[in-house]
Amino acid sequence: MHSDEGKTGSSQSMKLLYITIFFFLLSCLVAGIAMAQKKVAELTLVYNYSLTSVGQTTPTFTASNTFYVKGALSCSELRSSLFSSSTIYDANTGMAVVLREVNGQKLLIRLNQDNWEDKNKQYQGLAFRKLPETKVIAGYKCEKATATTKDGFTITVYYTREIVTSNKDYDPQFKNLDGLPMEYELTNGQLTIKNSMVSINLNPVPASRFDIPKSGYRELTYDESKKLNAGN
Repeated sequence: MHSDEGKTGSSQSMKLLYITIFFFLLSCLVAGIAMAQKKVAELTLVYNYSLTSVGQTTPTFTASNTFYVKGALSCSELRSSLFSSSTIYDANTGMAVVLREVNGQKLLIRLNQDNWEDKNKQYQGLAFRKLPETKVIAGYKCEKATATTKDGFTITVYYTREIVTSNKDYDPQFKNLDGLPMEYELTNGQLTIKNSMVSINLNPVPASRFDIPKSGYRELTYDESKKLNAGN
């Protein structure tokens, strides 16, 4: 009888040992993932942007596409020889300002939270499907995923999980992506929009990047800009 009790006690001790080892290994795995993944509050992302129409091999339009992120603030800038467009967004308030310069005309459009959601409604509920392909971009290991927007665009993206932003709202189309987009294409059968990573800068972003001009721009409401197609 004492022998059976000893066996039972030994068995329970072994179970406790196995459970302890399991949770120790699990904690090591989680810690390893956390150490491998760098989460940042400020960064600057620069992409080469190109638009190619169906049947063409050379882009019909090229530009520089830059994202600045500083905490809850973000600014996206698309600049080319033809025009420039900047969008400043505050994730805390849901408010945004769009600045556009084309043919010497400078426009400023203010967006409230409802306007912002309407402007980006094609990305709401966007679900990315992971694919097995991987590749290295700018020294970062990247995974592949696809999604389809509500307006019929297919997004194909290579993204890294080695670095992520604490602000997931800086680019609405990748709010639900589990990582940082390094290279991505939007296609709808008629045209292809491609963004390829040029550089990642983790230095602090100057607060002046998010300053809103007080003069020199013609101000429009969001509804007025939609009629002119100026807010997109």
